[in-house]
Amino acid sequence: MTTEHEDQLHRRTQRLGMYGLLSRWDEVAQAPWLPNLLDWEETERARRSLERRIQRSRVGRFKALTDFDWAWPEQIDRTHVDELFELGWVEGARNVVLVGPNGVGKTMLARNLAHAAVLAGHTARCLTASELLNDLAAQDGASALQRRLQHYCRPRVLCVDELGYLSYDNRHADLLFEIVSRRYAASKPLVITTNKPFAEWGEVFPSA
Repeated sequence: MTTEHEDQLHRRTQRLGMYGLLSRWDEVAQAPWLPNLLDWEETERARRSLERRIQRSRVGRFKALTDFDWAWPEQIDRTHVDELFELGWVEGARNVVLVGPNGVGKTMLARNLAHAAVLAGHTARCLTASELLNDLAAQDGASALQRRLQHYCRPRVLCVDELGYLSYDNRHADLLFEIVSRRYAASKPLVITTNKPFAEWGEVFPSA
């Protein structure tokens, strides 16, 4: 008769996919080294998973939020920013748009948000709007474009920096609309930084 402790160990072993141990479960279930082995395996897998997510996010090097100069932006809702780092917007699939002039820390905040999401177990990807749209526009053929669109819809959080710094033609505008639409349908949020207030977005995109 198995104990609750043994059942818990068995479930952990199944989650880890350690089939060699499972095939000899009757022999190892009560071994004193088994809990330590599972602890080591879970810790190492979590470490490697975090390492992969950080690498794939391309969040790069950035200043920590502790170094943010809250006195520099003329207007900023610090309470609201603090709430963003609770990551409710990730679970609720609500987009985050950071609007302000150059040099006030929008990119810094966006990358800190992406990094926080990764630390919380989510996947993320960071790039500029120009990198995103030029990459999509460069795809040769419909199949290649579809694969690339899927690539950018895969991460839980997509951080698009510097939207509106350049004007876009119809092709780029359509591609951006496709990314936004697909991520909306998949309930996956965007983090966008821009120096253009919403009233001026008609100057960036050819179709208001």
